[in-house]
Amino acid sequence: MQLSRQAFFLFALNFFDAVLTVYWVHNGFASESNQLMAGLLEVGYTPFLAVKLSIGAIAALVLWHWGNLRLAKYGLAFVLLIYISLMGIHFLTGLSAFGFISDVLINDFAGWTHAFFAFFN
Repeated sequence: MQLSRQAFFLFALNFFDAVLTVYWVHNGFASESNQLMAGLLEVGYTPFLAVKLSIGAIAALVLWHWGNLRLAKYGLAFVLLIYISLMGIHFLTGLSAFGFISDVLINDFAGWTHAFFAFFN
């Protein structure tokens, strides 16, 4: 995939993350775990979306502009991996919110991930 497409994909994932976060928080299904962004959500949805999308746009532009550097290529791939994983979390949140999976399964999954990351400490 060309670097410009990857940068656009990064921004698109950032946009969907922002919109889904507002939806989940507004409907009481989830809370924002990033304390800085949670503070912006308390101010309102518009400031949250403006800052979130600005950060995503700047990151995509910087990575695209310096795409000839190896660090930018690896950095973009790493950030895309993180955002794709985040979309998986949004997917699980949606399944849980609409009753397709139980809260017990979500809690079990959280326990598994906690045990997995504790293994590396």
